Amino acid sequence: MSVHWHSYPTSQEAAEACAKHIVTRLEEALSGEGDATLAVSGGSTPVAMFQHLTKAALDWSRVHVFQVDERAVPPTAPQSNFRVVDEWLIRPARIPRRNMHRIPAELRPEVAALRYAEDIREYFGLVAGEIPHLDVAHRGVGADSHTASLFPGEPLIDDREGIAAAVYVEKLGQWRITLLPGVLLAARHTVLLVTGGDKAGAVRATFQEPYDPKQFPAQMVSHHGRQVVWFLDHAAAALMD
Repeated sequence: MSVHWHSYPTSQEAAEACAKHIVTRLEEALSGEGDATLAVSGGSTPVAMFQHLTKAALDWSRVHVFQVDERAVPPTAPQSNFRVVDEWLIRPARIPRRNMHRIPAELRPEVAALRYAEDIREYFGLVAGEIPHLDVAHRGVGADSHTASLFPGEPLIDDREGIAAAVYVEKLGQWRITLLPGVLLAARHTVLLVTGGDKAGAVRATFQEPYDPKQFPAQMVSHHGRQVVWFLDHAAAALMD
């Protein structure tokens, strides 16, 4: 296991550094004969990262993109993570539609999770009980330390065997579909882009509080992930020693 964190003066600089790191890891994956796999999160924070990714001289036709999580809304809804990824990464980089593995969140949450897990099993050629190994998994962290759609207190934080599941986020009154810890921890490389002073407490807790992923879900990857690199702006890193 290897965990590193880097801090940059601005969120834009953190996003650019994160994008460069992802490109390097994808280039390594593409150096062989197969395709590369990248899982991305949505929201507003990674938009700047997506913009830098689209400028990379990468053979995007050989990159398959997966979603880390999604809100239970149609793909055209303002809240849709897919809509953000499509607008800022898929279309600008001209990634073939067949390479985009979307969570079908317009379906009932449990059905969407099942379909997504089936899509992943089919792409990776998995048999029952196997977990996929993504080349790169990108994630963010919320002010409450949630990551993917695994929020504090979520029982599925203990799940190391499933691929995807529907979760109900009580405090938001919202259903979401998310990759599960076994998949996130099995990624060959994990990058976390975290910016803003409201995230400083969560960042500090991840590295400095006793290990308790039910309270601080983001601790999972930094204690059990394989190759993990955090990209922070100075505001998010403000409470780090």
